[in-house]
Amino acid sequence: MTLTDARLRPTIDTPAPAPSRKWSAKLWAILIVAGLAMFLDALDVSMVGVALPSIGAELGMETESLQWIVNGYILGYGGLLLLGGRASDLLGRRKVFLIALAVFGVASLVGGLVDSGGLLIASRIVKGLAAAFTAPAALSIITTTFKEGHDRNRALSLFTIFGATGYASGLIVSGLLTGIDWRLTFFAPVIAVAIVIVAAFIVVPKTKNEERGQIDFAGAATLTGGMLAAVYTIVTVPETGFTPFLITTTVAAVVLLAAFLLIQKKVREPLVRLGIFKVASIVRANLAALAIFGSYISFQTIVSLYLQNTLKWEPLDMALALAPAGIIVAFLSPVAGKLIDRFGTRPMIIASMASFVLGYAWFIVRGGDAEPAYFVDYLPSFLLLGLGFALGFSAVMVQATEGISDDEQGLASGLVQTSGQIGGAVVLAVVTGLISGGVATSLTQYRPGLYFVIAVAVVGLLAAASALLGSRKTEAELAA
Repeated sequence: MTLTDARLRPTIDTPAPAPSRKWSAKLWAILIVAGLAMFLDALDVSMVGVALPSIGAELGMETESLQWIVNGYILGYGGLLLLGGRASDLLGRRKVFLIALAVFGVASLVGGLVDSGGLLIASRIVKGLAAAFTAPAALSIITTTFKEGHDRNRALSLFTIFGATGYASGLIVSGLLTGIDWRLTFFAPVIAVAIVIVAAFIVVPKTKNEERGQIDFAGAATLTGGMLAAVYTIVTVPETGFTPFLITTTVAAVVLLAAFLLIQKKVREPLVRLGIFKVASIVRANLAALAIFGSYISFQTIVSLYLQNTLKWEPLDMALALAPAGIIVAFLSPVAGKLIDRFGTRPMIIASMASFVLGYAWFIVRGGDAEPAYFVDYLPSFLLLGLGFALGFSAVMVQATEGISDDEQGLASGLVQTSGQIGGAVVLAVVTGLISGGVATSLTQYRPGLYFVIAVAVVGLLAAASALLGSRKTEAELAA
């Protein structure tokens, strides 16, 4: 079955049957190793988010520059995820997984050793490029190991636990390590990477690659270059206006992204089969991923800067404040697979986006006090965001990969993760432009960014809710 064939399947958004099948120790081991890659990615995001103010203070980086520590990783990650997914399909998931993990570890080590903002950003870009290969390889290892339906839904819900645990652990560990030296937050993942490489070498089986084809390097280059030019322009324009150089980067972004679309239409084996966007459920899943990651990464950046720079919280205090979001995901994620089996993916994604909207709204309304009451003003917001992730992440991944043949699972999983990372990069770039302009002395200076964050979440909610209109129309047509 090809990606476009999935459009003909009526069961993509319907609950799956729940056959009873006991997993072997080998299956559990594969799931754990693949999940550890997710753990590392989430660990990195949360650790760096907490450390940003300390990094800026030591290296003399303003908000506009600091956002590139996050966005450098995101753009490297999002720009090559599709290439990573395709490479895992063609070259072998195990091989791609192991090599990319090694590069990830080396880049993390280098990031802790450098002493300039430019070199740190460069190391983050390389680290993101490596994650662009580990993430789709890990996800496609799961989706090809576990049968579509109950087993895969359960596996993906457990996969989410690793992300939640990594995120929560990263907050706490970074809070502790940043108080000593922010560089330790870059050194710590190196040890975890070494352990995962050894485990993956032992556990993940070699697979015979029956598919033959070429990798679309031109498509990957134009997509990554176009996104870098676009984000650089969005971040810089509010500060300098449209200078001749920024006019050039704007034109370059338009030309490169247009070239990417043209290449995808003309090349025999593109990174993205554009026909996939005719499948409404897959489009909605990708829009949900864009809204979830785009809004939350920007929200975390705002909260980190506000609590530490404006309210003068210690890094550990800030980390502990955000930790409940990750904890609630860890506790609820095991239930997500059962909920998907029972209700299907559409209600789960709608509930997830509604929870994000409410969480951001609560922080905007209640979070402006100079001396906030944490349990009343902040905690409800963070719990709602954790609930949003717990309900939505697994459902999005299931909906984005369901009905896809094994030889294109890397492509489908890479596409949905690309949507999340590109959403994170673009939304953060816009938010940075909205909140830049010196050290903020109150939440008021962050409000334009927060309003944009909640607007993105609302758009995601509306896109998810449109599925209900589509299903009613289909039922009416069948009844007629």
